[in-house]
Amino acid sequence: MSRTLVAKDGALSFKPLFARSLGANPDRLHLAAHSHHLWPDASFEGQVECWEDAATLADRKWDRIMDEVWPEAQANIAAELGTGMPNAVVFAPNTHDFIIRLVAAAPRSGPAVRILTTDGEFHSARRQFARWEESGEAVIDRVPTEPFETLSDRFLESAQQGGHDLIFISQVLFGSGRRFDRVDQLASLARPEGPWVVIDGYHAFMAIEAPFDEVAAESAFYLGGGYKYAMSGEGCAFLHAPSGFGARPPITGWFAEFEDLTLPPGSVGYRKDAMRFMGATFDPSGLYRFNAVRRMLDENGLTTSRIAAHVSRLQEHLLDAVQGTEFNGVERLNGPGDARFLAFRTPSAKRWSDELLSRNCITDVRGDVLRIGLALYHDEEDIEAFAELAKGLA
Repeated sequence: MSRTLVAKDGALSFKPLFARSLGANPDRLHLAAHSHHLWPDASFEGQVECWEDAATLADRKWDRIMDEVWPEAQANIAAELGTGMPNAVVFAPNTHDFIIRLVAAAPRSGPAVRILTTDGEFHSARRQFARWEESGEAVIDRVPTEPFETLSDRFLESAQQGGHDLIFISQVLFGSGRRFDRVDQLASLARPEGPWVVIDGYHAFMAIEAPFDEVAAESAFYLGGGYKYAMSGEGCAFLHAPSGFGARPPITGWFAEFEDLTLPPGSVGYRKDAMRFMGATFDPSGLYRFNAVRRMLDENGLTTSRIAAHVSRLQEHLLDAVQGTEFNGVERLNGPGDARFLAFRTPSAKRWSDELLSRNCITDVRGDVLRIGLALYHDEEDIEAFAELAKGLA
């Protein structure tokens, strides 16, 4: 459904695309688009479409889901990544599901899987890796993320030294917004017999244009999802799985079944494409929402690069606007355009976030880092409103 965008001072406002979310709490200043991105109206339409298909088609809804909705979502993912490989994409409720399946399937050179990662990964990987390390099922080598300026070179050098079964790193670090920019070089190290390379692209997908090209896609895995910049909410995580890597994942659901008539009775068959990493019955509503959001973006000519330019401009405005407030002189971990959020390190991070929350301004905190995430639904008036609130922080 098309919506009329509003021109304000010569610039378009995209708030009409988010009328339902913004109208649900009109006094809220939501500056955590990097955490829980507000849902555009199109996602509501996708949710309704999912419900209506279930009501109309009942059992036969799965024919439509797997023959139409699923392929449309695969094509959207492949186009956004820049791989041109829709059949290499598979979906799950969350990326943690895929981490478990990948580590279980990865080749290993000893009784414990050897994983190279950083000390700045998101909790889905950080916690699970730590637990496997605790139980002796994994040996983890962690490259310090700081100093950020040398992380890409240091991590690639550690990976090139060998001795690991699985190499796992975020393309954009969730805590600092800094980027790992050696994806192609890292992917070139991957082999079906090990090591496997996994890029966590959750903070890059639909934040960076074409973050994962055809070269890297030939040999590396890529994780992402709909919860953040894809604006589609939960339940729409995806995995790009390169051909030839992990033909028979040991953790497997019945959706991965392949009816190979040459198999003996009772054998466990697998699809040859990314569906080999599939689980079992799932909630498809996230796929409906994602497809509906992508259609809305296409209708309005909103590419990832155009959205990124809008956010980067607002980030620059914010940094100018908070001059003279307590933010002046605070350590900033990244800059405009690095990520969809600005990260400020300060002992006051939690207190400031709480004070802002008491004024219905939503930010978030990771340790001593305050994160401010901007999106399509923000404009200059929101930045000025935040600057006024920042003046009241102590």
